[in-house]
Amino acid sequence: MKYDWKDAGEEWSAPWGTSAAQWFGAILPRIRDCLPTETILEIAPGFGRWTYYLKDYCKELWAVDRVEKCIEACRRRFADDPHVHCHLNDGRSLSMISDASIDFVFSFDSFVHTNRDVAEAYLSEFCRKLKIGGKGFIHHSNFGEYANSLRERLPPALTNLLIKAEILDWAHHRNPSMSADLFRALCAQHGLHCLSQELVMREAALICAKSQISKGIT
Repeated sequence: MKYDWKDAGEEWSAPWGTSAAQWFGAILPRIRDCLPTETILEIAPGFGRWTYYLKDYCKELWAVDRVEKCIEACRRRFADDPHVHCHLNDGRSLSMISDASIDFVFSFDSFVHTNRDVAEAYLSEFCRKLKIGGKGFIHHSNFGEYANSLRERLPPALTNLLIKAEILDWAHHRNPSMSADLFRALCAQHGLHCLSQELVMREAALICAKSQISKGIT
C-alpha cells in the first residue's frame, strides 16, 4: 500500500472533526461492553489512530500490520508504553500471537478494503487466537449488497467524471465482493458466533465471539 500518511491517518476522521470525536462518539459506545479487558489484538493499526485509545483499556495490546512504515510509526509513538507490542506480518497470519491468548480483537477502517481470501485467513486466525468467550469488533465492507444497484451500472467514464466533480463518491475502496450476510457466514464457518451486526450502507460493523464449541479447534 503506497500512502504518504502525511496526517498520520487523522484525515480519515475529518468528517467527525477529530479522531477523538469519532472514538468517543461512534466507536467506544459500540465496544464499551467489551472493555476493559486483559489482552487486545488490533489488526491494521496504521499510525496508531485507535491504538492510542485502546491501550488504556487493557494490560497488553498487540498491534499487527502488514505495512512496515505503519509498524515503525507505532513503535515510535508507543515507545513509552511497554504493554503495547507492534508487529509486522504478511497481511493474513498471526504467528507472533499465542493461541487462546486474546480477549478482544479490534479492526476499524481495514476489513472494508480486504478481499474475501484475506478476510477468511484472518477469521480463521481469530478463532485460534481468541480465548473461549473472547470477542471481536470488525468493521467490514457491505458493498456487495449494492452490486446490482443502478449506481453500480453507470458507465465507468460517467462514474469517474462524477467522482472527480465530487458529486459522487460511492466506493471509498470498499471491497465490492463482500456483504454483511457473507461476512457473518464466514465468521460462522470459522468458529465465530455473531453477537450483533450493524449495517451502514456500504459498510458494516460486526461483534462476534468465540463459542465453547468451535469448528476452528481441532
